Formats: sequence, C-alpha cells, structure tokens
Amino acid sequence: MDQAAKGAAALEAKNFSAAVTHYTEALAINSQAVNYYIQRSTAYTRISPPDYPAALGDAEVALTLASKRGKRELIIQAQLRRAIALFSLDRYADAKAAFDWVKEMNKDEKSLQIWTMKVQNKLKALPEDDVKAQTTIQRYPDVEVPEQKEVKASNIPSSEPKPAISNQKGQATKAEGVQTPADKIRHEWYQTDDTVVVSLFVKGVPKDKTTIDIQTTCLTVSFPLPTGSDYNFSLDPFCGRVDAAASTAKILSTKIEFILKKASAGEKWPSLESDAPVTAQENDMDGDGVNEAKRAVLADRSTNAGPSYPTSSKSGPKNWDKVADDLTKKPKTQNKEGEEGGGDNGLDEEFEEGDPVNGFFKQLYSRADPDTRRAMMKSYQESNGTTLSTNWSEVGKEKVETHPPDGMEAKPW
Repeated sequence: MDQAAKGAAALEAKNFSAAVTHYTEALAINSQAVNYYIQRSTAYTRISPPDYPAALGDAEVALTLASKRGKRELIIQAQLRRAIALFSLDRYADAKAAFDWVKEMNKDEKSLQIWTMKVQNKLKALPEDDVKAQTTIQRYPDVEVPEQKEVKASNIPSSEPKPAISNQKGQATKAEGVQTPADKIRHEWYQTDDTVVVSLFVKGVPKDKTTIDIQTTCLTVSFPLPTGSDYNFSLDPFCGRVDAAASTAKILSTKIEFILKKASAGEKWPSLESDAPVTAQENDMDGDGVNEAKRAVLADRSTNAGPSYPTSSKSGPKNWDKVADDLTKKPKTQNKEGEEGGGDNGLDEEFEEGDPVNGFFKQLYSRADPDTRRAMMKSYQESNGTTLSTNWSEVGKEKVETHPPDGMEAKPW
C-alpha cells in the first residue's frame, strides 16, 4: 500500500495525525497531486489540536493547482476546504466569499446550508468596521506550489493519547464537550397527530457553541467535536411541512430533542424525510390543489367500472349496466294530437318499479324464445350467478363453470 492509500485509510479511521504523516510523504514523491493537499487540509482541521493555518495553506495550494488544470470538481473541493479553514481562523467575511464561490459552481453541495448559516450568524454579531467582516481574498490565491524537497508537515501532533487533566486532589477530571464519537451519533423519530419528535443522541453537546436552525421544510444543527471539526446534521426536506415558529429544540445531557409542530394537524408522515422536492408538495397542497385532489378522488370513484363477468359471447363482454340503462329508458312517442308521450304500455310498465337492471333482465327473459330462456336459466344456476348466456347451442353441451369476478374467489356453499 502506497503512502496516499495509507493516508486515506488513516483519514477514514479518524487517525488524523497519521493521515497528515502519510500524505506528507506522498507529496514528497508527487508535489503536484491536488487531492493529496485537499486530504491533508482535511486532516489538519480535524487533528487535536487543529492546525488551521496549515489547513488553509494546503487548501490554497490545491486550489491553485486545480485552477491551472481546469479540474472543476477539484476546484470545488479545494475552495470548500479553504472556506472552512478561513471560518475556523475567524475570517468570516473571507469565508463567506469562498462559500459563495463554491455555491456558484455547485449549489447542491450538502454542507453549504449549514456553513452559510454559521457565517451569517457570525457576521451579524460583528460591527461593520471589524477586520473579520472585511473581505481580503481573491477567488484564486496567488501562491507558489512547493517542490518535492520543500514539502513538509506542519505541527504534526503525537499520536499518543494525552493524559487526563487532574484536579488538586489527584482525581482525573472528566473531559468536557461532546463525548459521543461521531460515528456513534444517531437519530430516531416518532409522530403524534400534531407533532414530529426527532431525537439526536449525542452526549455533552455545548449549548453555547451549537447552531440550530428550524425551517418550514428542513432543520440543521451544527456543534464542535473534540477533534476540532464540526458535526453537521440536517433533515432536508421533511416529508411534510412544519410550523417553524411553534417548533422547539432542547439540548439535554444525552441528546438534542426537536419538537416540530405540524403545519397540518392530523397529517401522517410516511417517513421523516422525502425524496421529492418540498416545493412541489407545497404547490400541490396549496389553494385549489386540495380541491383538485378531492375532485380527482371523487371522479375516480364515480368512473370505476364494476366487476367484469365472464361471457360466452364471441363479441366480448357487455357492459350490462349501460345496456340496462338504454333499454329501460322509455322511447318518446307522439300521441294523436302530436304531443310527446311516454313509452309503450304493457311489459315496459310492468317492470318499471324496482331496480332497473333487474327489470331489464326480466324484460329480456320475458321476450326470449324457449332456447334462450333455457340458456339463461342453465348458465345462471350452474355458474352460481357468475355467468349469464343466451346461446343454448354452447350452454347445452356441458356444465357451465363458476367464474368469479377478478380479485374474488368462489367458495362452495
């Protein structure tokens, strides 16, 4: 395994001091490798204690090399590492500029929302003439790329664990800050008719250094880890909308609890987050969207076809509801004076009362010849009411089997 691969493995294992060492040795072999500088910059921001000036230096070298080669993805990564390092050095206006350049090239970068919020909060608290609120950087820095022999590690900390600080009585003092490893932090959620409750399980979150932002369609939270880096957690977008003003967050000793007030009480969320854009969901449910949805459901119910029964007809199944409706309508006639009147007397009037479909079959049977009647009776009885045929030449040959409608099952009585 070469030094770069060892550095990547150390970074994945959160052994940041070893990652710095391995990437330094890899850069001594190839000082033009953009990704090596990006990864070492990442390691510098996460070691304990962090080395932010070194992280910024590596990020700017990486950005210079990437811009010369026109590597868009590497430019974005290097600019992002540069912005994070600048923020960590309290150069908030410079950090904002760098984050804005990242957003121009990749507006979908997931971490941008949290970092932008943090920068804005810092800048709001500063007076206008504060040096931290002044932008001093250019989009692409003017730095020299070191040669192989010039590459060196800056302030590489020892990988040995530091002893616990002792108090006057000689007892070890419990470390302050977040005590849950980043890979062990997890979240759970449940809902009631009115709220969605999300619990982020992490111990020792510092209240004064935690940033929480709850919006109608998302939430973000950020807090520092003992390694010097920040832990960022976001839910974006929610599966539904919330009332941000009525929602709350509490930082407890073992977790952060978010109580999100549903914008629509009684709405059941199938999941906590949604894959679909929330804006589309909102448009569907705003204004006439609700009425349109209701109309669509009602229309679907009213146009659903009834069960389709098997038939022996060569022309295919008939829509008996339509046939019955057509046949039970009285034809318009004219009386001797030329006025329109009702239909014929006799059989039509005999079957007017009751269900029109039953009336139609009564009419059909009463007007049929003997063979048609035998076919109707035999097919209806032998099929347990699932088939009605008027073709005696087919029905008379064999027993008519039961054919229940689709989705139903015939059971013996």
